[in-house]
Amino acid sequence: MTYVVTDNCIRCKFMDCVEVCPVDCFYEGENMLVINPSECIDCGVCEPECPAEAILPDTESGLESWIELNAKYSAEWPNITVKGEAPADADEMKGVENKLEKFFSPEPGKG
Repeated sequence: MTYVVTDNCIRCKFMDCVEVCPVDCFYEGENMLVINPSECIDCGVCEPECPAEAILPDTESGLESWIELNAKYSAEWPNITVKGEAPADADEMKGVENKLEKFFSPEPGKG
């Protein structure tokens, strides 16, 4: 089992999770983070740190597409090990529905 970042992260990207990850398994896209499932050690310390509640264990049902998205983009985006600035409108974006369809960007972040 590993953890997976879901659509609640899109355009929130608070990055509190990055600071607590003992194995640096987060990767940064333009407007969200993902977890590399091969690197995640299932410690769970990231899950409670996410203000947007975007991190879930991959054992929850309905996450298959998110597991694939995390694996795909963690291989393409740069690794991030230091918390950066959240977007200015991050708080307003918490809880917005269908963020994948509306706002997802496949572009890499700065890392």
